[in-house]
Amino acid sequence: MAKTKLEKLNLFQILQRLVDSKRPQKKSTQETLNYNKMYPNGVCNVSGQIYNKMIQFSDISYQLSQDEMKQRIFAQYSTLLNSFDNSINIQFCFVNYRMNSEDNLQEVLEYSKHNSDIKDFEQLRDEYFSFLEEQKQKGSNGIVRNKYLVFSIKDESYESAVRRLESIESNVRDNFKTMGVGMEELNGIERLSIINYLLNGNGVHYLELEDLTAEQLSSGTTKDLIAPKDIKFGNFNDEFKVNKKYGTTLHLRIEATELSDRVLADFLDLDLEMLVSMHIRTLGQQQAVRMVKSKASDLDSIKIEEQKKAIRAGYDMDILPTDLNMHVEEAKKTLSDLQRENEKYFYLTFTITVFENNRKELDNAVFRLKSIAQKQNCSLVKMKFQQEKGLISALPLGENLNETNLERGLTTSSTAIFVPFTTQELYQEEKEPIYYGLNALSNNMIQVSRKALKNPNGLFLGTPGSGKSFAAKREMIDTYLRTTDDILVCDPEGEYYPFINRLGGEEIKLSLNSKDYINPLDISLEYGEGENPISFKSDFIINLMELIAGGKKGLTAKEKTIVDKCTRLIYRPYLENPKPDNIPILEDLYNAFIETERTEGQELADALELYVSGSLNVFNHRTTINTNNRLICFNIQELGSNLRQLGMLVLQDHVWNKVTMNRNRSKKTWYYMDEFHKLLAEEQTSNYSVEFWKRFRKWGGIPTGITQNVKDLLSSPKIETIIDNTDFVYLLNQASSDRAILQMKFEISDYQANYITNSSEGEGLLVYSGVILPFKDQFPKDNSLYPVMTTKPEEIRRLRGAAM
Repeated sequence: MAKTKLEKLNLFQILQRLVDSKRPQKKSTQETLNYNKMYPNGVCNVSGQIYNKMIQFSDISYQLSQDEMKQRIFAQYSTLLNSFDNSINIQFCFVNYRMNSEDNLQEVLEYSKHNSDIKDFEQLRDEYFSFLEEQKQKGSNGIVRNKYLVFSIKDESYESAVRRLESIESNVRDNFKTMGVGMEELNGIERLSIINYLLNGNGVHYLELEDLTAEQLSSGTTKDLIAPKDIKFGNFNDEFKVNKKYGTTLHLRIEATELSDRVLADFLDLDLEMLVSMHIRTLGQQQAVRMVKSKASDLDSIKIEEQKKAIRAGYDMDILPTDLNMHVEEAKKTLSDLQRENEKYFYLTFTITVFENNRKELDNAVFRLKSIAQKQNCSLVKMKFQQEKGLISALPLGENLNETNLERGLTTSSTAIFVPFTTQELYQEEKEPIYYGLNALSNNMIQVSRKALKNPNGLFLGTPGSGKSFAAKREMIDTYLRTTDDILVCDPEGEYYPFINRLGGEEIKLSLNSKDYINPLDISLEYGEGENPISFKSDFIINLMELIAGGKKGLTAKEKTIVDKCTRLIYRPYLENPKPDNIPILEDLYNAFIETERTEGQELADALELYVSGSLNVFNHRTTINTNNRLICFNIQELGSNLRQLGMLVLQDHVWNKVTMNRNRSKKTWYYMDEFHKLLAEEQTSNYSVEFWKRFRKWGGIPTGITQNVKDLLSSPKIETIIDNTDFVYLLNQASSDRAILQMKFEISDYQANYITNSSEGEGLLVYSGVILPFKDQFPKDNSLYPVMTTKPEEIRRLRGAAM
């Protein structure tokens, strides 16, 4: 009897072990991630012989473009899809995530506590950033939208796969270029960072991904770095929980015979944290035709059977089920497209994975998504018991683990209806970005950093009253509040003082009766390139003497030689003992010319005498101005016509000296030149301006030209060099003749040119590194900064009268 019980117990244990062995074991979070190895160059070995690469691409303004432009983009995108053969599988990923701008704002607030001695500085700062927050709320800048493309192939070796993937990438780049779409190849760390964000949010799991070495990437242990601490699928039928966030993956059932090209855009426009994934695979052309023919034949057979039934029942044989007729016509049209048109056949799997902090918010998000789908006569359904496959397939790893019954067969034009472009945006969070208005198309905030540009040099161009000076002042405010940079202004019309004074800056008025002096011969050991400061200073002094004594033909070769020789002579005491008292002034140069005892030297001295001992000797003094203030305005309105050009040239050199000193302090120097066309009117100042545009950025200088006389600016022979070295242009309303030239210079389309044609103040086009975006910028008139920013005479009189 006991033996029987023992046998029964052993049998039970055996059965229990058998049941346990059949029960799925709980996976580790690392095992959930479906890839083998991520290489440093961004190539990922997903499984077996499957390799892929990933690129990020920029948006273009498609949805709000004119019909002709939309048709062109649609055709070009269709061409891109057709370029993928059946050996390439692609995945489009669209990641919407909420910005965490509180940290950036906190850094600004902490810095600005010690930034100024203005008594109401904190009030001014809070008022300005409240305005920016209001502008942000007008659009959807709480959400950043990134777009990615993953292309996968099957290959026997990694080396061979790399070559093929590079060829595919080149093809994608060429097709994107025709549409005006920028793209960036992503390396292994960047790809892992994206997956890490999707699974872990802003927190980086275990190690800082930026610190990874190539060896760590190639070691195959990267899953440990990005796998979430906890991920649960088993407790839910149609949801999952990753760390503390709830999520669900939904599948789009395409039930409509025709879709709007807004179907994808409507989903992406929602202010939800989500991952939209489109897996697309191509069916070979011959196979596609055979498949559609077979389906059409089956539908014809069904149609004949239905007609026979109708005859036997005594009904009209032409009365058939509506769905059947629809499917028959659809099959015929598809077959016709494949045989005659430039169409291919694709299988599309469209999923949306949404994340929220709790189940209630998740349910609300799902409801909003389903509402969008219903408007397109489609349905979004949660993937029951397939959430793990749905999530992993949605991640930008290029492999689709979903069941084939989730795929929908579509032709090229039907697939292209999910056009991945909406509205181009310009929004950055890094490198101390500045606010430049709202996107006139989407109402989203435009916030970019000129420091991130290859050439941060800029131009503000517009007719009188269009708002160019106002826009430049607003850029100065943003720079002043967010950074530690120095800001210098050349003010030929004396209109910046109220603004500069309001921000606690210093105005330096240069005139014949001025007590503020700048020594044109000022120098530091870091001047110019820093290695041979006297050579660079000699170049400036030659320009100076060209302006004073050159006349129409300029200095002769002999005169230039004498200027260079005398320059080296007068700076010798400073090089031997570099203290301020040993820096020469114009009188020292004058005496050196005389001591050469040559006719050319005497002529140079005669020309210089007016500026040394004559009535125009304002620049024959040692520098007395305080250059420690971060915000300095040089008012040269009262210099007079005889000294105006000389004053501008001296200021340019003073700014260059400032830039070289700030370079060693890791500070940027912004220099604004109002009435910029006047600097380009004279040979000497235009030459020096061109040097600014070509070399300033290397030393942390950011020059900006402001002018309403666009025609004069564009007529300068130096303008080509200026434009070629300018990646930031703020275009406001333009005269018709100027507009035509600007269109050609900056490749502005007729449609875009409408935004600088009879436009209101504060409206125009922003050109940022080749991206052209219409903007609108309405600064609130009740802001305390407005009275010192406006240049309208009637407003100035009214506001000053109200203040009194």
